Amino acid sequence: MTTQPRIALIGECMIELQHRADGSLHQSFGGDTLNTAVYLRRELGEVGSVDYVTALGDDSFSDAMCQQWHEEGVGLGMVQRLPGRLPGLYCIQTDANGERKFLYWRNEAAVRDCFTTPAAEPILAALPDYDVVYFSGITLAVLGAVGRGRLLQTLVQTRRRGGRVVFDNNYRPRLWADAAAAREAYSKVLAEVDIALLTEDDERALFGYQDSEQVFAAYQSIAEVVLKRGADACLIRCAGERFAVSALKVEKVVDTTAAGDSFSAAYLAGRLKGESPQEAAMAGHRLASRVIQVSGALIPR
Repeated sequence: MTTQPRIALIGECMIELQHRADGSLHQSFGGDTLNTAVYLRRELGEVGSVDYVTALGDDSFSDAMCQQWHEEGVGLGMVQRLPGRLPGLYCIQTDANGERKFLYWRNEAAVRDCFTTPAAEPILAALPDYDVVYFSGITLAVLGAVGRGRLLQTLVQTRRRGGRVVFDNNYRPRLWADAAAAREAYSKVLAEVDIALLTEDDERALFGYQDSEQVFAAYQSIAEVVLKRGADACLIRCAGERFAVSALKVEKVVDTTAAGDSFSAAYLAGRLKGESPQEAAMAGHRLASRVIQVSGALIPR
């Protein structure tokens, strides 16, 4: 891997509304791969470049998103702006234990046409030249069947040219017609993944795996598998070795939004900078432990 890796993250950023205890709403922006892109850019420091691949509208919210990403150092060259379209929107309601409930308005979101417009052609052609292409289960859901097919072609070409593919399984049942459709979509892309960043609960919900051993057995062909388990130790299999890296204890959890996204960002940044899987996982736990002590997906720099 080059010392200045070029990384592309594919997915959706949405307008985020946080429902506060007094009934007011705080507006910001968030989305799983976008959260990872921002935290990855912060964690990498001066190393490499981070570009976000998505489609937005030509509205003021989309303008503000692009401005925020630019200020974070995330590249905008792979962002499409579709006239007359809007981004998706979601609201976070958080209970006394910091656990979240999400309400979504995203059926007409511009990102659903991210890989089907004429403007997508040069973007799809450029993606295989990146050193790392990163996407998630939510990316798969929002792209739709045609977009998923084009993504799969891109992943194959990326690996053929020597790039690496990173996948975060983020499974959201409400985004799929049924679990069978999701399983089919996941199974197709998992064959082209080099690093799998998996949440154990999502693996259980989607594929019915009962424990970590079943998960690792299912992904023998993937070179590096990281199993995120919330407050429990994460489990890693890499180069034939297995590791367990304990999470950090947090006294008060405020909001678990982006805990997994931030872990993935710090883990990937560590690996790209030459750290061992254990060192990268510790960095992931450190960042996630900070993120869950603040409301919202993106904590202040």
